[in-house]
Amino acid sequence: MTLRHHIVLPVLFTVLMLSCNQEKKTEQAMRPQKSITAKEILGNPNYVAISYGGYRKSSREYQPTVAQLKEDMKILQAMNIKVLRTYNVQLAQASNLLKAIRQLKAEDETFEMYVMLGAWIDCKNAWTDKEPDHTVESEQNEGEIHRAVALANQYPDIVKIIAVGNEAMIRWATSYYIQPNVILKWVNYLQNLKSEGKLSKDLWITSSDDFASWGGGEESYHVKDLEDLIKAVDYVSMHTYPYHNTHYNPEFWGIDEEEKDLSSEEKLEAAMQRALKFAQKQYKAVSSYVESLGIKKPIHIGETGWATVSNGHYGPNGSKATDEYKEALYHQYMREWTNKEGISCFYFEAFDEPWKDAHNQKGSENHFGLITVDGKAKYALWDMVDKGAFKGLTRGSNPITKTYNGNKSEMMKDVELPAIKEEMATDF
Repeated sequence: MTLRHHIVLPVLFTVLMLSCNQEKKTEQAMRPQKSITAKEILGNPNYVAISYGGYRKSSREYQPTVAQLKEDMKILQAMNIKVLRTYNVQLAQASNLLKAIRQLKAEDETFEMYVMLGAWIDCKNAWTDKEPDHTVESEQNEGEIHRAVALANQYPDIVKIIAVGNEAMIRWATSYYIQPNVILKWVNYLQNLKSEGKLSKDLWITSSDDFASWGGGEESYHVKDLEDLIKAVDYVSMHTYPYHNTHYNPEFWGIDEEEKDLSSEEKLEAAMQRALKFAQKQYKAVSSYVESLGIKKPIHIGETGWATVSNGHYGPNGSKATDEYKEALYHQYMREWTNKEGISCFYFEAFDEPWKDAHNQKGSENHFGLITVDGKAKYALWDMVDKGAFKGLTRGSNPITKTYNGNKSEMMKDVELPAIKEEMATDF
């Protein structure tokens, strides 16, 4: 054998081995993972859920890039989150998010993330200078539903739920709310696509709305279209916000007379336990209404949360509900309760989003996240930082560190006790 043969044959062998290895990796990346369904995910404490928006600036004109979304997904994976809720498919974020998740799955076969895909629904003239017509739906709704269907079919391994509308039936959403018959129409449309084989039969369809819209509040919501909607959805996705009710419905809030001699932390824990009971009461109200109709349907929490900054109704000059300590307690109590009871809780939310109240930097809507825009973990997640969960991860150019530089004493300076109930004004 010539010297040339001694050189060429090993090179050919190496090339062939590299080629085979690459084909094997490609095949593994393309090979579908064991398919899991919404039915198996929802109510399963191993599939922790959260509401997600990746917007980092004060306007949604700046859509998060795929790279930024992948960065966020790695942070959420480190938090053991496996299910995300999004809100619309009009903008690029939802489709880019699905693209980011698919890329992460191809890069790491152990990466697991699923999506409850929101389709935004509203009424005619919503978000315009014209008077909203709450009896007629927006002409934009049809396109929104079709985009959601297309994405669900493009990413069946990721999209497990479609939610038709977000707080679209509750009447305090005065800019855009619509009647239940519109939500029912689109839920039935999607259910029909499933029966025709044009959507996965395992895809679950719901609408995500305030507890009152699901029959847990005023009787005026108890209409035939709502009954039919409850029958049509695969599960009920209800919202509950004790946080907002510390201003609008504050009888549960504050410090009881018999708690006056407790330590500050004990007073706060007692107040937040009452906030938990308030959420549980709203959940029970929806459950009782559904049962009263003779319907058996899973009920999960599509949204609940607690803000950490407010210069309005919930801040120092209002109900004094707002700070990182109370958020941490509420997050802990809600997770413990819902995990124990087999209820999925799409906690609101993963990251602060400064676009929500762009003209008021300290508006509470900007500060519901467990992590700040610049990547600081709030008090609820300090233990995870200590355990090294976020080691090597960044948001932007920032490593994930603690707010207040991890100084609890400094954080507690921003924590205010609610008023003693007997001394509390009824109107903040």
